[in-house]
Amino acid sequence: MNTWLLPDGINESLPDDAERLEALRRHLIDLYSTWGYRLVMPPLVEYLESLRAGIGTQLDLQTFKITDQLNGRMMGIRADMTPQVARIDAHRISKGETQAAINRLCYIGTVLRTRSEQQGGSRSPVQVGAELFGHAGIESDYEIILLMLETFKSIDIQNLVLDLGHVGIVSGLANLVNLDAEQRELYFDMLARKSIPEIETWIKKQKFSESESEMLLALPLLSGSVSVIETARKSLRNAGDSVLLALDHLQMICDFLAENHPQVQLHIDLAEMRGYAYHTGVVYTLYLPGRGSSIAQGGRYDGIGKAFGNSRPAVGFSTDLRTLSELSLETIALLNSLGGNAILAPYMLDKELDKFISQLRAQGEQVICQLDPESTLSPSQQGCNRVIENHDNNWVVVAAR
Repeated sequence: MNTWLLPDGINESLPDDAERLEALRRHLIDLYSTWGYRLVMPPLVEYLESLRAGIGTQLDLQTFKITDQLNGRMMGIRADMTPQVARIDAHRISKGETQAAINRLCYIGTVLRTRSEQQGGSRSPVQVGAELFGHAGIESDYEIILLMLETFKSIDIQNLVLDLGHVGIVSGLANLVNLDAEQRELYFDMLARKSIPEIETWIKKQKFSESESEMLLALPLLSGSVSVIETARKSLRNAGDSVLLALDHLQMICDFLAENHPQVQLHIDLAEMRGYAYHTGVVYTLYLPGRGSSIAQGGRYDGIGKAFGNSRPAVGFSTDLRTLSELSLETIALLNSLGGNAILAPYMLDKELDKFISQLRAQGEQVICQLDPESTLSPSQQGCNRVIENHDNNWVVVAAR
């Protein structure tokens, strides 16, 4: 047995990688703070009832279960930090305050999943995200989308493609044609797979009106540029006010983005089913050309706090710290001021030298002590570009030769 092997999809970080990740983590916390988002640190495990609240069964299948040896209750290792942050807002922070109170929270931490979301991917990503609670308007939708974009812009990741949808369009149409639970499950599954032939065959077997059939068949085809929204207004003109209002909402967001962030390519998918189980409004996914998987995702999920005794409007996004680091290694290296910029100190029992080293470290410098005076390694091979030398009985820092 190879005892050094890790389980598939479980990551560890060696010094160079760990330093890049930590530099990026600090950068993002500082960035989110400038927008008013305060850091929270949810626990690694919670009781299953709490982790399951308001999120459907998909996340439950991704959750590792363990037994609390103190009381026998089932606990879960977090697979997503969003419901934890919703619990913190609803029960620990907002409870007792006015419902109008707006709360901005951010988080960074490792999550554990039973399966990777993509082939060969990580089962232990470092989830990064921000959530805004207490506001239900387009202004908060727009703020969170901008913060998601700023996350990538701040580390010089460009050529972003933003995929936008709205859960209200799918749910509004389903309500209009009175789909029962079984019909919803089947239709939504076909929508998620964009299986047009299956949808056509299924519709023919149902007792929908001609208008209803046309709309159900049109929905999976409503994908493409922003002009799709105008096409949808015609195809879904009989879908009811809730659907038309959702289209207006999407159009406004697209207009804002086109005017203020024209460098971001917009793509519309009105049959997007990601997170349908708990999202209630606008949903969005961020991609890079040539990369098959998404790099960030989010949306509106009003009412998730109801399970914790305080229903609140909510919108947020999340991404993976490792993905961010991989996409922008050069920028992350610049953020990490320690790499290759350390000072090499001679090792000796000298009170004045110890004092000088302490002063340098207090100023934020990284000082590495040379433990082996006979070492043949150069300062640069030890990650140092400067050395401490004694000049005229004074310890000073000079460039490494």
